[in-house]
Amino acid sequence: MVSITIPALLAKHCAKTVERSAWLAALPDTIRDLESRWGISLAAPFDHPYVSCSWVASATLADGTHVVLKVGMPHMEAEQEMEGLRFWSGDGAVKLLKSDRSLNAILLERCEPGDPLLTVPETEQDAVITALLRRLWKRPPPQTFRPLSALIAYWSDETRKAMQRWSDPALVNDGLQMLAALAADGSDAVLLATDMHAGNVLRAQRQPWLMIDPKPFVGDPAYDLTQHLFNCEYRLQADPDSLIHRVADLAQVDADRVRMWLFGRAAAEPRTHWDNHWKTTLARTLL
Repeated sequence: MVSITIPALLAKHCAKTVERSAWLAALPDTIRDLESRWGISLAAPFDHPYVSCSWVASATLADGTHVVLKVGMPHMEAEQEMEGLRFWSGDGAVKLLKSDRSLNAILLERCEPGDPLLTVPETEQDAVITALLRRLWKRPPPQTFRPLSALIAYWSDETRKAMQRWSDPALVNDGLQMLAALAADGSDAVLLATDMHAGNVLRAQRQPWLMIDPKPFVGDPAYDLTQHLFNCEYRLQADPDSLIHRVADLAQVDADRVRMWLFGRAAAEPRTHWDNHWKTTLARTLL
């Protein structure tokens, strides 16, 4: 039985609120309970920047099957991860094997060899991510998942709390208005991953690539390209129009809507630093 260690970045994020601090204090007992109930033998937790809001570790079942245990801290964006994985049922995403809603814990199939999509050139990432998204974009039953407007409202509230630090109030207000207008349009709504990028796609055997760590909301598929675009920072800054059109064409969505979502996020999504931020410069270029 391995000792329960807490990755530094997870501890840092949990220190931000009383609720998360309490969750972290109870985490070792939570993990031991799951280890016993689910009959798993745990390895040390993953400790890298893309694992910052959950305790995640490889594990082995009694029959030798390799799995992954994930216990998530209180996190608005990821509240319906297990429901999303259950809905997708392994089609383009990792399979959900077990779950405990009260503990926000899930047991997942393990992607092997598990290399992240980050290890291939960005142009190849474009093709893999857009192909996965097109498989994931399905209409769920009504009232099953939160609308994208809920995420936008949450982010917008966080941005407004930082109003005194805005470097360009007119631009931020334009971005907030754009996000609200786009989110209010509920036509063509499908289940979105909302955090699809090359760090959240792993090489696997059951399918060549599988998505992990979704944050499901129902909304405009054009939105779902924005996180990958932001993660291609240098290409995006060098020639935003060409990159937007490339990924929009691959995903078969409207490039103008991708551009509007990208502008709204670049101008007005929450951030720690507002002065001289590259996303502010990008927003001015897109505007």
